[in-house]
Amino acid sequence: QVQLVESGGGSVQAGGSLRLSCAASGYTYSWYWVGWFRQAPGKEREGVAAIWTGGSRPTYVDSVKGRFTISRDSAKNTLYLQMNSLKPEDTAMYYCAAVESFLQWPLDPANYNYWGQGTQVTVSS
Repeated sequence: QVQLVESGGGSVQAGGSLRLSCAASGYTYSWYWVGWFRQAPGKEREGVAAIWTGGSRPTYVDSVKGRFTISRDSAKNTLYLQMNSLKPEDTAMYYCAAVESFLQWPLDPANYNYWGQGTQVTVSS
């Protein structure tokens, strides 16, 4: 059974930083893309960052470029999202996800089928 568990969320003031982690267990060798997604109350889930497991090719939504960095440690089966210069509009539930195919649009949450339970990020001004 595959399991994804997010951690590292919390409350922070605008301009602060958080580092999210996603620990994976079970069979994960078939994953092609892994990524971070977020959903704020009343808004659609959106892709934040994704990375190809066969190399790198990180991709980010425009609103977080230059502030967020996605990375992975394949030996530890762990995905990270370093979030700097946080803004109130970054407030959301953050999820990690994975898919077993290469994607042309890796930030589309509809393309993913493995999901964690989420970790809350709250940014206050």
